[in-house]
Amino acid sequence: MDTKEVTFIIKWSGKEYPIEDLTEHDTVAVLKHEICKKTQVRPERQKLLNLKHKGKPVTDDIRLGALELKANFKVMMVGSLEADIIEASSRPTDIGRVVNDLDNEDEDNVPLENKEVYLAKINKRIKDYTIKELNPPREGKRLLVLDIDYTIFDHRSVAENGAELMRPYLHEFLTSAYEHYDIAIWSATSMRWIVEKMKLLGVTDESRDYKLVFMLDDAAMITVLCPLRGVIEVKPLGVIWGKYSQYSSKNTIMFDDLRRNFLMNPKSGLRIKPFSEAHVNRHKDKELPKLAKYLKAIAEHCDDFDTLNHKKWEEYLSKKSAD
Repeated sequence: MDTKEVTFIIKWSGKEYPIEDLTEHDTVAVLKHEICKKTQVRPERQKLLNLKHKGKPVTDDIRLGALELKANFKVMMVGSLEADIIEASSRPTDIGRVVNDLDNEDEDNVPLENKEVYLAKINKRIKDYTIKELNPPREGKRLLVLDIDYTIFDHRSVAENGAELMRPYLHEFLTSAYEHYDIAIWSATSMRWIVEKMKLLGVTDESRDYKLVFMLDDAAMITVLCPLRGVIEVKPLGVIWGKYSQYSSKNTIMFDDLRRNFLMNPKSGLRIKPFSEAHVNRHKDKELPKLAKYLKAIAEHCDDFDTLNHKKWEEYLSKKSAD
C-alpha cells in the first residue's frame, strides 16, 4: 500500500516555512522536529495554534494522517528562540512602551492625506477591494477600527494559548464599545490569518454581546513615500469612507500600535500602548478599560471627532471625569 505524503506550511514570526518529507504515519512530535530544523524553535516551545484533532489541540503522539488535512495546510505557530527567551528574562520588570523606529513625532507633520497620487491609490482600492462584511452597519453608530498584533493580541509571546495571548479585558472592551460604535478589524496581514486570529481570540463567537461589522487585510493598504523613512505601507480610512457613506472623519477612530499606519488620517488615529510579552505583562495591562471610557465619553459628548486630539485622550478623559 502506498504511503501518503503530508506537507505543511508553518506561519511564524512573519514568515512561512514549508515542511515536507513527512508521511501520514509520522506523529506531531516528528512534525515539531522538522519545524525545529527550519525555524530553530525547540519542540517544547512550539504552540501550533490552529492544529486540532477532534476539536482539541493536538498532542505529540497523534499521527498526522488522523488529522485529515489538505496538502500544504497552513499552521499558525507561536514560539520563541532560546536566545530571545534569555534576553526577555534579563530585561527589567518595567519595560516601558515599545517604540518602533518608524513612529517618529516628526512624521506627524508630513502632509500625505491630500497628495493626489495617494488619493488615486485610495480610489483604486475603493473600486477594486472587496471588504469582508460580517454584519450590516447600524444606523447612527460611529466606527471603531482596530489593529490586531500588539493592539489586542501578542502574536510573538511564549504564552501557552489564545487566552494568554489576548490583551486583558478585550471582550469587556468590545462589549462596551459596541453600544456606540460599529467595530471593524484592519490588520496588515492576509485575511486568512485575520480570520484565524479572531477565532483564536473568540471575537467572532456567536455568543458574544458584540459583533464585528467587517474586516480588512493588507490588500486594502497603500504604499506611501515618507520623506524621513522611505516607502512604507499605511491604512487609509478613505477606503472605508468611500464604500460606506455613513462613516467619515467626523465619527471614525482607529486604534493601532504603529502611528505610521494612520499617516493618511492623522486626526483619526490613536496610538495605543503596544501589548507585548504577554506572559509577563498581561496581569498589569489596563489599557483597554481606560480606552473604553474614552470611547464612551467622546461618543456621548462630541459630535465631530475632527475637533479631538487623540494624543491627549487621557487628559480629555480626566476632564470629563472631573465634570
